[in-house]
Amino acid sequence: QVQLVESGGGLVQPGGSLRLACAASGFTLNYVSMHWVRQAPGKGLEWLATISPGNGPKYYAASMKGRFTISRDNAKNTLYLQMNNLKPEDTALYYCARDRTGASRGQGTQVTVSS
Repeated sequence: QVQLVESGGGLVQPGGSLRLACAASGFTLNYVSMHWVRQAPGKGLEWLATISPGNGPKYYAASMKGRFTISRDNAKNTLYLQMNNLKPEDTALYYCARDRTGASRGQGTQVTVSS
């Protein structure tokens, strides 16, 4: 059974950092492209980043490049999103997904950026 479980969200001050994790089961992360998407209050799903299988390239939304880093721990079968210099507009529910649209996503983890 394919399952994605996100964790690591929370309340952080502007300028702070968080690392989100996505534990996968039922398939091997290293063999597929994986994505992070988010949904801010009252808005649709927004694609953030993609990591390709194996040693393939990583891709980022223009507004995230330089602040967010996607990575993968093959031994733990876990996907990560390191988020630095967080801004209030980054407040959203963050999901890992097996597709770029977010249709096949986990339950999400809430990130709130506020002073």
